[in-house]
Amino acid sequence: MTFTSSLKQRWNDADSLVCVGLDPEPAKFPARFANDADAVFSFCRDIADATAQYACAFKPQIAHFAALGAEDALARLIAHIHATHPGVPVILDSKRGDIGSTAQHYAAEAFDRYAADAVTANPYLGRDSVQPFLDRADRGVVILCRTSNPGAGDLQDLVIDGRPLYQHVAEKVAREWNTNGNCSLVVGATWPAQLKEVRAIVGDDVPFLVPGVGAQGGDVEAVVTNAKNAAGTGLMVSSSRAILYASKGDDYAEAAANAARELQDQINRFR
Repeated sequence: MTFTSSLKQRWNDADSLVCVGLDPEPAKFPARFANDADAVFSFCRDIADATAQYACAFKPQIAHFAALGAEDALARLIAHIHATHPGVPVILDSKRGDIGSTAQHYAAEAFDRYAADAVTANPYLGRDSVQPFLDRADRGVVILCRTSNPGAGDLQDLVIDGRPLYQHVAEKVAREWNTNGNCSLVVGATWPAQLKEVRAIVGDDVPFLVPGVGAQGGDVEAVVTNAKNAAGTGLMVSSSRAILYASKGDDYAEAAANAARELQDQINRFR
């Protein structure tokens, strides 16, 4: 089953558009992990197990693991999710973008080394920089379009031929790069008007990964209203810190599950 078909099935089976971000920061872990040599894996595994029923996808952020020398924990975490929650696709958030053999190795890293179902990618080196990802028709390529960070407009809003650059990116991905039907777009929750614009450009068939709710302050109602497709799906609304660190006590897993369920319920009210 391809990433896109798995995602669509998960939207229906779980009745959820919640993407749970897995961004480990040991300083924020509950005290019980202080002496756990495998704390990164153990904590993320517990969060994944607690929230899986409310998730349409998981999104581990590679830098949070690599900076800790925890690449092995990342590989084991993805393997655990696949084995224990086989219906929930995993997006490796790495925002890769390079050329030639380097791009090919980045694709192998995501899909072969880590066995991710999808990967985030940076399009600003052009199509050849993401082609090795696009060629893996069974995997997903989640391409940066209009990101949630405050400085996004420095480049993404530059006007070219009368339109901002992010609109050109959206159109190019939807019309030219998505020949295998495996492309998605990153469009931030902090820009609801742009979400609506991008949805109008790409139509109903291109999913959006929407970071920026929760800790970054994106409004859930505005996101869903502006970005859902005609079926009331089409979204992976990503939340990391608000779910991961909902509690620093021994109830951390239960608190994470409650936070994921509350986000699911909030999203579904506006679908």
